[in-house]
Amino acid sequence: MKRDISSLEDIENIIRIFYERVRSDNEIGFFFTEVVQINWERHIPNMCSFWESVLFYSGDYSGNPLSAHRAIHKKYNTQPNHFKKWLYLFNAVIDNDYSGPNAEKMKHHARSIALVMQKNITG
Repeated sequence: MKRDISSLEDIENIIRIFYERVRSDNEIGFFFTEVVQINWERHIPNMCSFWESVLFYSGDYSGNPLSAHRAIHKKYNTQPNHFKKWLYLFNAVIDNDYSGPNAEKMKHHARSIALVMQKNITG
């Protein structure tokens, strides 16, 4: 039986695996390797802080993801299929190792993020 997401360590595991898969993905990987030069030592902890705030209400995250993704869109025109693939990969990582209320909450929130980003960036 899979366990639920219950700690920052679980979140870090998800985020690290997710970005490994994203970077090697044929459809969206180039956003993370060519379009934007990401500082992974800063980005990974920032994303972990974001998800820790979402799941456990830590309140430690500060940032503006929509603004950052608008800047990416200006460099390369993002399409709905890019958001769909991002969400598919994210959910697959969670579903591989986790199950429970926090896993569902994380997937639900990711789906909401993808929809908001897509609507506000691609129209």
